[in-house]
Amino acid sequence: MTSWECAIEGDGRTFDRVEDLIVHQATDHPRVECEVCGTVLPDGYFAIRHAFEEHSRAEYVRAYDATAKEVRKRESVKETIESEADLREVVDRLEGGSGTF
Repeated sequence: MTSWECAIEGDGRTFDRVEDLIVHQATDHPRVECEVCGTVLPDGYFAIRHAFEEHSRAEYVRAYDATAKEVRKRESVKETIESEADLREVVDRLEGGSGTF
């Protein structure tokens, strides 16, 4: 079984299920503001997904002073999570808990 670790601000908490990790990131950590467009959203997976679906790699690199290696790492995290997670479950859990996320 894969263990999923929260890497936000060195949290280090681990989860057996990726869905539990994403819910934790969205509910237990402060929201962050996108440096490209100013959108406020949950940190972790949702912030990474936003950055790479709403903005170009170049915009991300400029706004976050990111290296190509950092971009590849976040793209890999996004891809891995999306291949493993039941994102419908995550959304249902988040919407059921607070109405919005």
